[in-house]
Amino acid sequence: MIENPYWNPFLETLSPELLQDLQLKKFRRIVAWAFERSPYYRRIYREAGLEPGDIRTYEDVRHVPKLDKSHLKVAQSEEPVPYGSRLCVPLERVTEFHQTSGTTGVPVYQADSWEDWEWWSESWAYILWAQGYRPRDRVFIPFGYNIFVAFWSAHYGCEKIGCEVVPGGVLDTAARILKVRELGATAMMGTPTYMLNMADLARSRLGMDPEKLTVNKITCAGEPGASIRSTKKRLEEAWGAKVYDHAGATEIGAWCYECVEQPGALHVNDGLFLIEIEDLDTGEPITEPGVKGKMIITAFDRLAQPCIRFDSKDIIEWHPEPCSCGRTFRMITDGVQGRADDITKVKGVLLSPSAIEEIVRSFEGIGNEYEVVVERVEDIEKITLKIEMTAEGESNREELLNRLRDELRLKTNLGYALEVHPWGSLTRYEVKARRFKDLRKPH
Repeated sequence: MIENPYWNPFLETLSPELLQDLQLKKFRRIVAWAFERSPYYRRIYREAGLEPGDIRTYEDVRHVPKLDKSHLKVAQSEEPVPYGSRLCVPLERVTEFHQTSGTTGVPVYQADSWEDWEWWSESWAYILWAQGYRPRDRVFIPFGYNIFVAFWSAHYGCEKIGCEVVPGGVLDTAARILKVRELGATAMMGTPTYMLNMADLARSRLGMDPEKLTVNKITCAGEPGASIRSTKKRLEEAWGAKVYDHAGATEIGAWCYECVEQPGALHVNDGLFLIEIEDLDTGEPITEPGVKGKMIITAFDRLAQPCIRFDSKDIIEWHPEPCSCGRTFRMITDGVQGRADDITKVKGVLLSPSAIEEIVRSFEGIGNEYEVVVERVEDIEKITLKIEMTAEGESNREELLNRLRDELRLKTNLGYALEVHPWGSLTRYEVKARRFKDLRKPH
């Protein structure tokens, strides 16, 4: 069998000390590159009194200014159009354009050179090989190919390790399912939401049992769901396949992945990225396991528009144990557990939307789709959970609702108004779901 020339067992099993030395060298290199070639990076580093030569130790990394999405948008407003002053290569070396989804306002435009696109593919080769993808796999990607990066890079990563790729972009959901059956696809990729919706449609409209199709593995992205145990369980039972999580972003890259051991944690790709975790309030570094914080990330090898100490707002925590797969890359427990922007206070209680998903998806009799609405009614905060019920759930409606209400109170310390909506009436999402709606916030 053809082995993967891009999987580097030496790097993935390197000792922590040698890996940290490598990371420091690569961090110093990308900072010097950005300082020399980007007007924006040079300006902010000089304003901070920083020269690339000042970074001598691993601890010096924290002296480098952080950026968040607002900084990227400021830089983007400058020359050259449309990428702005973060750009480190001439425009003629840009070969790939993508942009963020723009759900938080103006999208960020991302320029990649051909070398960057090869780097994207390599980061995905790590993911795919760890999840059992091999040249014998036929991978169906039910993704609407457009300017959002999503599974573009996964497509090329599959090709890089020798998989056959079937792009299902222009097909509707039913046609995609039929194509999976026709071709005997062995793997798929998508958001947890869309994978569940595909399974529902296969049963309800096509009279097909998705568990009996040939798909044996699914790689998810875009939402925390594939690392939420109850959602993963639903997915694996629906498709009769192993479901793996990974995390990435347009402005960052594909930076972490679950392996075939499924240890309840994701490996961070310490060879291509530097991941730091900071306390949400103080900004102090978190190095011990089991403490949640926000991720600050650097992509070592992305050259056209470097990503250096980017405040992603993703909430993660270090995992305490090494993985039985043998990789020495660090791990994060339960993957990305949400975003700092999403954690909100309701009736004085901190609430994470992923906590609600874990509860709702753990109940048999409740459909895959739900919606949470937080609003202020006459100065009183109200939280409403809208759900759909299966036929089995409807047969025992009151008992199920009482158990759901009690579990929500126990796990989130909040009371909810529960609404049961007709089957199929709640919004179905194809890419990222927007189930949590806070109507208290100004628009």
